[in-house]
Amino acid sequence: MKKKKIAFDLLIFDTLSDLSQNDQKLLKDAITARSDAYAPYSNFKVGAAVLLENGEVVIGNNQENASYPSGLCAERVAVFQAGARYPGVPITAIAISTLPSLKVDAIPAAPCGNCRQSIVEYEQRQQSPISLIMGSEKGPIYKCSSMGDILPLVFDGSFLNDS
Repeated sequence: MKKKKIAFDLLIFDTLSDLSQNDQKLLKDAITARSDAYAPYSNFKVGAAVLLENGEVVIGNNQENASYPSGLCAERVAVFQAGARYPGVPITAIAISTLPSLKVDAIPAAPCGNCRQSIVEYEQRQQSPISLIMGSEKGPIYKCSSMGDILPLVFDGSFLNDS
């Protein structure tokens, strides 16, 4: 038997002003995007802002549907829109802002499994990490250097190839 420890560094900031200017702007863009989220069923609003290598910022927010599987998370709305509008331009960072209906001082929510899988595949395709900034209405702000940090045992295309 072998044992392997998987760990990563998570930076925790007390306030928005503790972030770099670029990270502050990106998280503010995610907060703005969050305000237009369509979340009448869960009342859990999420906004995302994606920073591309060319300096463009693409936003997204969660879009719910009465048939829950038909909705889409903010992270994938933003990432897929960036991929469609700017094909081949690497994503350098994504900021996510959540607003749970009952807790305004909650710890930041991390992306769901579907979003982690989608974003980590972008990292692999572009062969560079995507930093992740997570914040809520109040409370700490989390940052990690790669989506792969929070999805270390990723399922990728290598499992589908015969070679």
